[in-house]
Amino acid sequence: MVSDSELKVVVLGLGYIGLPTAAVIARTGAKVLGIDVHENVVDTVNSGKVHIEEIDLDGLVSGVVARGNLRASLEIEPADVFVIAVPTPFGENHAPDIGYVLKAATSIAVVLKAGDVVVLESTSPVGTTEKVAELLTRLRPDLKIPGHCTGSPDVAIAYCPERVLPGRILVELIDNDRVIGGVTPRCARKALQFYRRFVRGACVTTSAKAAEMTKLTENAFRDVNIAFANELSMIAEGMDIDVWEVIRLANRHPRVNILSPGPGVGGHCIAVDPWFLVAADREHTPLIRTAREVNDGKTDYSIARAEALLAQLPNAPVACLGLAFKANIDDFRESPALKIAAHLAAAHGERIRIVEPYVDRLPADFDGTGAQLIDIDTAIETCPIFVVLVDHDVFKSVPLDERADKLVYDTRGVWPDQPRAAPGEALRLAS
Repeated sequence: MVSDSELKVVVLGLGYIGLPTAAVIARTGAKVLGIDVHENVVDTVNSGKVHIEEIDLDGLVSGVVARGNLRASLEIEPADVFVIAVPTPFGENHAPDIGYVLKAATSIAVVLKAGDVVVLESTSPVGTTEKVAELLTRLRPDLKIPGHCTGSPDVAIAYCPERVLPGRILVELIDNDRVIGGVTPRCARKALQFYRRFVRGACVTTSAKAAEMTKLTENAFRDVNIAFANELSMIAEGMDIDVWEVIRLANRHPRVNILSPGPGVGGHCIAVDPWFLVAADREHTPLIRTAREVNDGKTDYSIARAEALLAQLPNAPVACLGLAFKANIDDFRESPALKIAAHLAAAHGERIRIVEPYVDRLPADFDGTGAQLIDIDTAIETCPIFVVLVDHDVFKSVPLDERADKLVYDTRGVWPDQPRAAPGEALRLAS
C-alpha cells in the first residue's frame, strides 16, 4: 500500500461515523474524499464546518480541510481505499434494509481498479459483505473479486465495524480494538494494513461473517442487559422502591454488573442491530427478541407514567428534559426521549415545554403541536411538572432547592434526592 501522503481514501456517508472516520484518516496525511447524498452536508464540510455535534470534531475537520486533506463531494472518484459508512435501517417487520450499502457498492464499482481495498463499516446483517463481493463481481467482470475467482484477486473486500461511543468518537476510533473480517484471509490482511495507519488499539483479523456477527452480538448483549434493568425499574416503581439504589447495591456483588434503566433504548445501534439477528434466525432468538420488546415497551410505560403525572396538575406547564437518545449529544436516532416528548406534545399542545440544550430549534416531530423550546432556567421558573428523559450534565447540575417543589417523573435517575411521588397511584390514574 502507498505511503500516508499518497494514499487516497473515499468515505461513503458523512454521518455520525463517516465524518469522524474521514477526519481521523485525513489527519494521518492521506487525501480523503467524503461522499454524501445531501448537498448541504457536502457544502458544510467543504467550508471546514460540521453538521453534527461531537467533542473536538469541529476543530479536527476545520484543520484537515484547511490543509487540503479532506474534502467532500456528491460524486465518487477513484481511490486506493473505499470505506462504506452508510445507514442500515430496518424496514417492515424489522427486516434489515441493506439498500444503502448496495447502492454505495454500486457507485464504487464504477471507479474500482486492481489493488483497491473496499471496507464495509456499516452495521450489517451477517452475509452483507459477501453480498457486496457478489455485486462487484456482476458489475465488474473484468476484475477478479475475492471469493469469486481463482488465483489472487485484484481487490480486497473486508468488514470492520465501528464500536464507538457518541461523545468519545474521536478517541475511540483510535484507541478501541478493531475486528477486521475479510472475505478471504488475504482480504483481512490488506484491510489490517489500512487500519494500522490510524488505530492504536489491537486489530484482530477474522472472517467477514464472524466480524459481522461480532458487531451484532455486542449490541444485542447490551440490549438484553438493559431490558433486565428496565424490567427491574417497572417492578421497583410498582413497589415504591428506588431502583437505582437497588442496582447500586446489587452491583457491589463481585459478579453482578446491572446496567442503568431508562425510558427505552435509542440510537442506531442497540435499538436496531438485535433485530438483524432475529431476522436471521427467529426460531433461536426468543431472548433477543423479548429484550427488544421489553425495551420498546418501556417507552410506552414511560408515556403512561408521564400522562399520570400530568393529570395531577391539569393545564399546568410541563418541562420535558431532553430529546437525544443519550446524554450530552445531539443524536435523536431512535430516541425514546423524542418519542415520549412528541407524544406528550401531540396530546397536550402548548402545555409542553422542551428543554434540549443541544438544539436551537425543535425537530419536525413537534410541528403544529404548540410545544415550545426553552432553557433549563426558564423551565425551573415556569414549570411545576418535570419529565426527565435524558441525563444531560446540565440537568444533573440543578440542585434540590430549585426543584424540591416540582412534580417529577425521572426516567434516568438524574435526581436521586428528589422527593418521590406515589407511582402506584399514578399508574392507576394513567390506566
